[in-house]
Amino acid sequence: MAIIRYNPFSVSETFDQLLDSFFEKNLSNFVGSDQFVSQPSVNIVEGPDKFRIEMAAPGYDKNDFHIELDNDVLTISVQKQEEQVDENENFVRREFNYTSFQRSFQLPETVNADQISANYENGVLVIELPKKEEAKEKPARKIDVK
Repeated sequence: MAIIRYNPFSVSETFDQLLDSFFEKNLSNFVGSDQFVSQPSVNIVEGPDKFRIEMAAPGYDKNDFHIELDNDVLTISVQKQEEQVDENENFVRREFNYTSFQRSFQLPETVNADQISANYENGVLVIELPKKEEAKEKPARKIDVK
């Protein structure tokens, strides 16, 4: 399984070019774009009989996660809205907080899609992707010479 990191800021751009491009665009175009949204960290572990994806996503409830498999692409997404209201004598303050992210992974053909399972505990989402029988590593065996 391969993960390709996207970097919207090219190394070849100078600092002046970055500032120019920032001020040429409307700031509202950046809000909600991937340039200011952090993605949760992911570990991918391959074992002899399964893959395991571990995503660090503290502060969520297991019902906040939406996991979908479509054409061997596993997509994990969260969209959460929080509202905080403070009422004091003559004023009311109301703040909204929207959190969302989406991560997608191209699964290899060796994954048994019918057996995928997910568990969220202690701020870590763990998705287990069992391998098909024919893809599992076979133990070494001795062949007798006759």
